[in-house]
Amino acid sequence: MDCVFCKIANGEIPTDLVYEDEWVAAFNDIEPMAPIHILFVPKKHIASSNAFAQGEDAAIVGHIFEAIAKVAKEQGFAQDGYRVVTNCGTNGGQSVPHLHFHVLGGKKIRFPGFDPDAK
Repeated sequence: MDCVFCKIANGEIPTDLVYEDEWVAAFNDIEPMAPIHILFVPKKHIASSNAFAQGEDAAIVGHIFEAIAKVAKEQGFAQDGYRVVTNCGTNGGQSVPHLHFHVLGGKKIRFPGFDPDAK
């Protein structure tokens, strides 16, 4: 399989990992959209959120969210908040066909139609 995220997660492509355990690897995005932009990828190849199965895959996804919370606390951005985004398929903006989660923080994250300061 020629998957760049599999190669990063399994150490075939060197990168500075922000977090790693038996199920997940996390590293800084090479094209950050915020001051903090970390990608969390399962070490098991799962093509997208549409492709993961129940059981083990669901446990991996749950574990990734635990890892995200741990890194956010350890790096000190949990208190101010952050966004977790996953893109699914070409129309959803998924550029690498391997399930991954973008963690964005370090500033107020805005998107069209939503103002976090609106009451």
